Order: sequence, then C-alpha cells, then structure tokens
Amino acid sequence: MALWGNNDSVYSTGTISVDLGTKTVTGTVGVVTWTTAGIATGNIITVGAGATYGYAIVTGFTSTTISIANTANFIAGLTTVAAGSAYNISQEPVYTLGDSTYRAPESKTTGFSTNRVFTGVFGVTAAEVSIANTASGTARKFAPTHAGWVGVTTYTDTHGNLRVKTETLVAGSTITGDADDDAKYPDS
Repeated sequence: MALWGNNDSVYSTGTISVDLGTKTVTGTVGVVTWTTAGIATGNIITVGAGATYGYAIVTGFTSTTISIANTANFIAGLTTVAAGSAYNISQEPVYTLGDSTYRAPESKTTGFSTNRVFTGVFGVTAAEVSIANTASGTARKFAPTHAGWVGVTTYTDTHGNLRVKTETLVAGSTITGDADDDAKYPDS
C-alpha cells in the first residue's frame, strides 16, 4: 500500500450506503462491481458531497462490498450512512486523514465562529495551477504554489474578507482523474 498515488478520482459512479458498525460500504445505485472499478487497498473513500459524512481508508473489497480501516474520520456519533450517498475514491495521501486541519466535513463551522470554514485535500494538475494563477477575484485566491496534492483551508476574517490558505502537501505534476475538484480548480 503506497502512502499516496496520483489519481484524484479513481471511481465515483453511482451511490453507496455505509454500515459503520461492520465497517463496510455497499453500492446502492449504478455501481459496477468493485473488483472492476480500479480501486485498491490504501485508497481513500470520501463519503457524502463535500465529505458530509467523512473519510476512510480502503482495506479490502469484493465485487459487492468495500471494507474500511476504521470510522475515526467520520462524523462523531454516526452509525450508518443512508443508501443513496455520494462518494469519491481517490489516491490522496493517507496521512491527511490524521490531520485535524482536514477533518470532515469539508464545510463546517469551527470554534466560537459562526463563519463557514472549508477544508479539503485536492489533486491539482499543472494546468489547473496555471489557470488558477491567471484567474481573478475569488478564483485567484485558491491558486496553489505547485501542482500535486494540495490542502486548502478557507475562512472569513474579522473584516468579512474571504481568506484562503493553500499548502502543497505532496508536490507532483502527474495528477489524473481530477474531475471531482473542478469546481475549485477548473481544467480550462
């Protein structure tokens, strides 16, 4: 199992349900068999749009189920993720799951603040970096310094201004399958 790969979206077709008690993921609608989907042990499964429910490491899979390592990176107190949930399987760095900066959900309120905070880890291509660097306004604020696996944190400062912090976690120019991040990092 590698610590990361270069594919930001290995597979995300259909919807799933997750039983956190048994640590299993089952496809509910439109999922082909997991054994032909291209996933591998060590991949990260993000559950819910914007990691609404959380993340886990894939530890095994059959044609109908995926086994996950643990439930530590899901929302506290959650026991089951309802059928019909969106998901994405990626090769993002495994160690980011242990970093509280990127804890699910990706959009949340923190501490005493009522301001929405967004966090996430994205596979950003060299083309996306170039486009972000030539963008203007809010889109320009998301421009990372380098292609690769990029951690993003946003917040609103005391003056009401959007602030964006990008951190290149793993520099790399071979990120692929990145359609999942096109809202933040468009390809053109």
